Amino acid sequence: MTRILLVEDEIKLRQNTAQFLIAEGFAVSEAGAGLAALQCFRAEKPDLILLDILLPELNGVQLCQIIRQESAVPILMVTALGGEEDVLAGLEKGADDYIVKPFRMRELVARIRAVLRRQSLVQAPQSVLHLGELTLDIDGVRLLKQGREVSLTATEFRLLSMMAKQPGRAFTRLQLLEGAIGEAFENYERTVDTHIFNLRKKIEDRSGKPRYIQTVFGVGYRFGEQR
Repeated sequence: MTRILLVEDEIKLRQNTAQFLIAEGFAVSEAGAGLAALQCFRAEKPDLILLDILLPELNGVQLCQIIRQESAVPILMVTALGGEEDVLAGLEKGADDYIVKPFRMRELVARIRAVLRRQSLVQAPQSVLHLGELTLDIDGVRLLKQGREVSLTATEFRLLSMMAKQPGRAFTRLQLLEGAIGEAFENYERTVDTHIFNLRKKIEDRSGKPRYIQTVFGVGYRFGEQR
């Protein structure tokens, strides 16, 4: 049974969320403050952490940073509406995804399952990814669209590979810059937009309504999940 560590200081919300997750088949551990959450994480080794940002003792971003030094456990951060800076900080400290309050419980469960699904793909990496009309050969450094090769620069290929390995995950511009170039400089993060613009021209049928590389407003980009 998948165990979730639910970290939320609002008691009523924590109780309601825990009850719903248990009804959906998850095992749930609860914590209402940062230090208690850290102790619980170390003792119980959960499969996923649902982590509120605004916490007493240690806030969610600080806690995320500590956990990332010890584990690759998936972390889904919870933020209040309008907390874009908190979202960016959390993602850049290693969170896998985020959800905004107030949220519907069904939406929360869908996001949890999506994060767990992406984690399983990372743990069992494939050298060739089939993504809609695209075939991405990681080892061969080749991209095909409907069987025809698409010419990409080295930076474009690294950007596309980074996102395509985890469809649905939101990446900040700094994360993409570091992944594609190896270093992240805040003054250069907007250069990612140029690379994304060029990528879209090459792989999207309608770059104004992208199917593959989607904008996450206030955050960055993600590779759309393909059905």
